[in-house]
Amino acid sequence: MRRLITSVALVAALAVGGLSAAAHAGKLDDIRQRGVVRIGVSLGGEPVGFHDDANNPVGYDVDVAKRLAEKLGVKYEFTDVSGDARVSMLVSGQIDVAIANMSATLERAKTVSFSIPYNRAGLRIAVQKSAGIKSLADLSGKKVVVGRGTTGETFLKRAVPGAELVYTDNFAPDGLLLIQQHRVDAAIEDSSLIDYVVTKNADLETLPELYSNDPIGIGAAKGDPDFVRWLDMFVSDYITSGAYEENYKKWWGAEANPPKLNPLW
Repeated sequence: MRRLITSVALVAALAVGGLSAAAHAGKLDDIRQRGVVRIGVSLGGEPVGFHDDANNPVGYDVDVAKRLAEKLGVKYEFTDVSGDARVSMLVSGQIDVAIANMSATLERAKTVSFSIPYNRAGLRIAVQKSAGIKSLADLSGKKVVVGRGTTGETFLKRAVPGAELVYTDNFAPDGLLLIQQHRVDAAIEDSSLIDYVVTKNADLETLPELYSNDPIGIGAAKGDPDFVRWLDMFVSDYITSGAYEENYKKWWGAEANPPKLNPLW
């Protein structure tokens, strides 16, 4: 009788375990069963992510996001995210991935997981030509627009503690408008945005230095290494297929030199 009870208990445990495994099949299966991947994109600045004249999301990151949905075989649902929201919405499960110009830093990697880089960018500073700013030290006492919760904020607090930081949630249109209206003296953002903006504004110029060389990765919630592995494979295919170079030159110009990226697969 004891052996029979033990056998029945074992079968029951295996059944429960099987149900538990099915219920926790992973993010990849969840997305495919749902038929929609929820993607956080940052629509705060050309050409990485912005709204076109018809208010449609467009840009480099948007093209990557659409490609990801295509490779998953599902539809996409975009949420405009930036700054701290990129991490918090991943952690809370409101989005499945963030393809939102997010630097993969050691600090952020404590909270979320990252794919290998699908782009690279450094911090660049744009200044008013009339402001007389020629070096980083000249930013002390000047108003500098910066995104809240960004690597630019962290850098300026350390490098120029005397700078007066003016916070925005989106570089465009909010931060861009501030500098175009001469309400701030400078702006710090990824070079991918700053270099593009300066070509469109005759009153602006950039300081020559690049203050970092950051990997830009796809963000995902922690706890599902199989999903992150798939994201690595997706980015590797994006690079080796030629789609990376094509997409980069689409948004930064035919003569642009895409930063070198290394596929993992």
